[in-house]
Amino acid sequence: MTLVWLTGNSGAGKSTVCEVLRARGYLALDADGDGFCRWIDRANGEVVATPPDPVPRGWLDRYGWMIVRERVEALAEESRGRLAFLCGSAENEPEVLHLFDQIVCLVIDENTLRHRLANRTTNTFGRHPEELAAALKWNPRMPGLYEGLGATVLDASRPLNEVTDRVIEAAQGPAGATRTR
Repeated sequence: MTLVWLTGNSGAGKSTVCEVLRARGYLALDADGDGFCRWIDRANGEVVATPPDPVPRGWLDRYGWMIVRERVEALAEESRGRLAFLCGSAENEPEVLHLFDQIVCLVIDENTLRHRLANRTTNTFGRHPEELAAALKWNPRMPGLYEGLGATVLDASRPLNEVTDRVIEAAQGPAGATRTR
């Protein structure tokens, strides 16, 4: 059927929507929590098993949050015949976008972003000044970037159930709206 990349900036609500999709019975995997992504040292390609928390100054310049292509390829094969969601974001996502039938990007305004990152309980990313600066830098770029890729861009500042309904609607969109894997 359809493999959907549900993406967006840090704090946009990807993991929260993923939980609701799971509760509704969909195959929904969190790229962060379900092991699809990892920190990689850009200088030597080594995996960072235990990144510092909070990250020290300059850490994000050297290390990148990367998706594991082989895991996405396996999911694409396993998900044939049913609707499935992979929820996350990664620096190297252009390497795997062709494996998805649909892309849905969640976007939020800056005030919502700041509030969510300051108050999130699932992880601490975004609380350190460098992490927050990176999220604020990328936030206004997200809609244009993903619209250019043919993604459905959704306002994730709306109520959670409404956002989740719209994600499902986008995934089940009109025939022919899906991309070819």
